[in-house]
Amino acid sequence: MLNNLESFLTVENIYFFANWGVLPFWLMLMVSPNEIISRIFVHSIIIPLLLATAYSYLGYLIFLEKNLFEVFNLYFGLEELYAVFSDEKFLLIFWLHFLALSLFVGAWIARDSSRNMVPRFLLIISLIITYFTGPVGLIIYWIFRIFFAKKITFNE
Repeated sequence: MLNNLESFLTVENIYFFANWGVLPFWLMLMVSPNEIISRIFVHSIIIPLLLATAYSYLGYLIFLEKNLFEVFNLYFGLEELYAVFSDEKFLLIFWLHFLALSLFVGAWIARDSSRNMVPRFLLIISLIITYFTGPVGLIIYWIFRIFFAKKITFNE
């Protein structure tokens, strides 16, 4: 049974399920950000926990194959960063990192837009941009938020 699971958990399958797996949660944030189902799945620890499990599994595979600390070479220049990303497991770890953090930011945007009564249309625009570009979407939301919160704040 464990061998079957191990053969199923390939880098390609993890990538496929992580990419397609987060889409329903982004749609929940856009369509029903304050409903109970969104609060259970998107605004809780469930999705980050699933992504962290895949992240940890990939880290374990890297540990079995080579020195896990090679990832710290990425701080020594672009060539080293390129070398780290040439390994598909490291690349997928960073992609999971991006998926988890951008979904976390999207959930925060949805909660904050509800508190500040930002219109749904502007929320959806912000969430789409956050899904594709992360921090740029957050800045665009912040600009929208200024007009509805009637104040400029640099911290929450």
